[in-house]
Amino acid sequence: MLVDSHGRNINYVRLAVTDRCNLRCFYCMPEEGIDYVARQELLTYEEMVRVINIMTDLGIEKLRITGGEPFLRKDLMDFIRQVVRSPLKEIHITTNGTLTKEFIPELKDLGIKSINLSLDSLDRERFKTITRRDELHKVLDTLDSLLTHEIPTKINMVVMEGRNTEDIIPMANLAAEKLVDVRYIEEMPFNGTGAENSGTTWDFRKIYGVLQSEYPDIRKEQVPSGATSTKYSVPGFQGSLGIIAAYSRTFCGTCNRIRVTPKGMIRTCLYDQGVFNIRDLMRQNASDKQIGDAIADAVKHKAVDGFAAEKQRGSFPISESMSTIGG
Repeated sequence: MLVDSHGRNINYVRLAVTDRCNLRCFYCMPEEGIDYVARQELLTYEEMVRVINIMTDLGIEKLRITGGEPFLRKDLMDFIRQVVRSPLKEIHITTNGTLTKEFIPELKDLGIKSINLSLDSLDRERFKTITRRDELHKVLDTLDSLLTHEIPTKINMVVMEGRNTEDIIPMANLAAEKLVDVRYIEEMPFNGTGAENSGTTWDFRKIYGVLQSEYPDIRKEQVPSGATSTKYSVPGFQGSLGIIAAYSRTFCGTCNRIRVTPKGMIRTCLYDQGVFNIRDLMRQNASDKQIGDAIADAVKHKAVDGFAAEKQRGSFPISESMSTIGG
């Protein structure tokens, strides 16, 4: 079992299989994109499977496959077929939905626990402005297919001043009509530009105020320890609503996760710089025990919260793209 110095049981890993993305969401990367990792610098699928097996031996039970856009990586389904044979209890995927639809029947058959679908607007023009691509129809087709195949689905909407706040209620109405969880996320500073971010103008309080004004009967629900989202129900809704205070970092106290970037960097917090590179250890012929010991030591020194992790960066301000981290 992996336990940090704050007594938190770490049983969840987020694995970014690529830093590439076919969208250009302005809060994630510049319009011209980023300098993508060279193929030889990426973790191979074989290395990823080894990492997962080592981590499950240490008590990791839940895996989320992320990117970039994970379905851009060649042969991703072959990797997923391998991973489902591991001792992991839960496998989840986060995707932008533009390339996902054709794989949904097999994802259902493989027992994927849930899909998180990134969707920041239901309006075609606003979607195109945010993502710099005209792909909303593909995402909505994917959403319909996920629901048809009864794969539990969460929609992740980043709330941004002047961009999509008018979509908060229309997005909530999806949960009224469909069995889907809609989660509103505070905007974070990982836009790949290095521009200073003084904080989001749409924090969890402001988002909740809009929801409460529209749905006076909204009520807070219990969530499991480690959940990042505050969950809400509205009478008559098929699905639920949630708010992720990703910038305010109100959920850090029960954090149960670590991250692996496409290059193999272990990050014990979204806001840290990375602790050590597991890819380099493997390519230096480290044993499974040596790698496991390095992971356990990193977890032991996990920061108490995102503010402490960001402070430890010192003179290295946040400048990376979210697609290089895996969220």
